[in-house]
Amino acid sequence: MKKDELKKHLHECLRREVMISDKPFSWVRTFHKAFKCPDRRFNFWWRIVSFLYNSDSRLLKKMAHRINRKLIQKYNTEIQPGTQIGPGLKVSHFLSVVINGCTVIGCNFKIRQNSTIGISGRSDNSMPVRIIIGDNVEVGAGSCIIGDSLIIGNNVTIGAMSFINQNIPDNSVVYTEKMQVIRPE
Repeated sequence: MKKDELKKHLHECLRREVMISDKPFSWVRTFHKAFKCPDRRFNFWWRIVSFLYNSDSRLLKKMAHRINRKLIQKYNTEIQPGTQIGPGLKVSHFLSVVINGCTVIGCNFKIRQNSTIGISGRSDNSMPVRIIIGDNVEVGAGSCIIGDSLIIGNNVTIGAMSFINQNIPDNSVVYTEKMQVIRPE
């Protein structure tokens, strides 16, 4: 992305995730909401990290990594700086959420606690390693999305404690069936 596009993307993300308003973007409103509302601080700082990481400056990239390390320590949520996420990110509970930097995510993405999105690391280098997630996707608590070159469509709901390692078409509800066995002693 060009610098102007990055800036426009940052403003739109902060407007939707931190200001949570239809009003035009304003740094004053954004700072006010980021520091008044603790539940919006992670999004504020992660969007700054993403902006700095995508700059051309090595110093700004280094600063992005430093801020991201502090976010990981404070929130126990690791979204790597290279991750591309559209406006509308919602992390329900900041506990053990991990998203790999090779992930491209659309708008209005919601993820819950103890969820992982990552690559398997077994790619033969013939295809680009990416996990692409569409718009309006929800990931349930304890879910794991692992694979190389996965595509998850738009308007998908992934149930709690699901394991996903294959493509999912648009407009789907996906869950891993579990069976509970109780044996009397």
